[in-house]
Amino acid sequence: MSFRDEFKLLLCARYPLIYIPTFEEERVEATIREEAANQGNRPVYTWDFVDGYQGNHNDAGFGRRNPLQALEFVEKIPSSAPGVFILRDYHRFLDDVAIARKLRNLSRVLKSQPKNIVLLSPRIAIPDDLTEVLTVVEFPLPAAPEIKAEIERLLAATGNSLSGRVLDDLVSSCQGLSMERIRRVLARAIATHGEIQPEDVDLVLEEKRQTIRQTQILDFYPATEQISDIGGLDNLKDWLLRRGGAFTERARQYGLPHPRGLLLVGIQGTGKSLTAKAIAHHWHLPLLRLDVGRLFGGLVGESESRTRQMIQVAEALAPCILWIDEIDKAFSGLGSKGDAGTTSRVFGTFITWLAEKTSPVFVVATANDIQALPPEMLRKGRFDEIFFVGLPNQEERKAIFNVHLSRLRPHNLKNYDIDRLAYETPDFSGAEIEQTLIEAMHIGFSQNRDFNIDDILEAASQIIPLARTAVEQIRQLQEWAAAGRARLASKQNPLSDRIQRQMQ
Repeated sequence: MSFRDEFKLLLCARYPLIYIPTFEEERVEATIREEAANQGNRPVYTWDFVDGYQGNHNDAGFGRRNPLQALEFVEKIPSSAPGVFILRDYHRFLDDVAIARKLRNLSRVLKSQPKNIVLLSPRIAIPDDLTEVLTVVEFPLPAAPEIKAEIERLLAATGNSLSGRVLDDLVSSCQGLSMERIRRVLARAIATHGEIQPEDVDLVLEEKRQTIRQTQILDFYPATEQISDIGGLDNLKDWLLRRGGAFTERARQYGLPHPRGLLLVGIQGTGKSLTAKAIAHHWHLPLLRLDVGRLFGGLVGESESRTRQMIQVAEALAPCILWIDEIDKAFSGLGSKGDAGTTSRVFGTFITWLAEKTSPVFVVATANDIQALPPEMLRKGRFDEIFFVGLPNQEERKAIFNVHLSRLRPHNLKNYDIDRLAYETPDFSGAEIEQTLIEAMHIGFSQNRDFNIDDILEAASQIIPLARTAVEQIRQLQEWAAAGRARLASKQNPLSDRIQRQMQ
């Protein structure tokens, strides 16, 4: 149900107290006025702490710097007279005992009157004693048709036009921004060269990065890595390549649903994060990185509000990739955390969204410790597939050395015996192989020469891989995958070279 439909229904059903969390005051107030006009020309009264009530000359300034008077004003209007009362930033006063009591009294009185009080706030902050009387309605960011209409209005005002494809690209790039930010960045483009041009998509993307940074929850992550930068993991790469066109309109016409996401479980340094970046680059989709720790705030209700904000921004930017790194650390020991149930509520909101989302947000979550994840996370329907990413075998180590050396020394690649390097680095992860090459480069650089295979072998002899320092943890993880509990990312036995030798 759209916001307009839901708000119209609440007006007709005489819901007395409506709470709308949004940063877009101007846009939501315009929408409310339109719906109030459609409901028999209901008058709309607007109040804020600085100026009091506005718009009506008889009551101008009433309730200035007095939030309790703002509520008493509602009772001054005859009981049979309709009205919608918009109170801006009113969340700041809800902890006051007089305000809370007055709202609860009004919720009983207004049930029989054609009046509605709308509280506008940039976030949800509702005290426990008001949860039963306030109805929260989400106000979404502007959708593609609304954005397109606004851009066409600006184009008409400037007397220029854009081709259909460029206009669609511009509309797509604007998704996820508030209408005020869209107007601001397009005004900047017009001020720069007198018109909106195709190149202004870059300006919009920069504004989008700025917006996402300001949420302090999501990061707009540049994705330059390619599928070819991943050494090994052939099963996973085949799975991804088959779904390369799954977000297109052609896929919708074929009847394919949007892919939901992947859970990549495995040993640290084996390419899970690299895979998330490569997916975004290969599918030409924006990559959003979520630090789950940022969802948790100190104020009551703030964590849940941040979770909803994260979901709203991600869905507004769809189609996109939402990358959640080390999700196991955020939700480990879920039942034992002494945080008054905040973690459980955030987790519940998140997994419900994973299961029920219809927007094309492809979630790539990575985890190092599968035992730390709640069982609900692993249930089918949350993700399309769970892949285990283990330590690379000898053939995959050859591919990883080849990827790195082709980047570092593309003209001297033949000088390195990659077969020997792969053989001499058993149980090395991709990250440890990369660090080995960096150490070898330091050896060569310190002696004013290029690094060679002996430097690489010397560097490898000095590195103690994680497979030797965390033997038991890695063995448990590999045996979990070997039992068939996840799909293998590689065409190999998930047990490491060392463990396989011990079993023989």
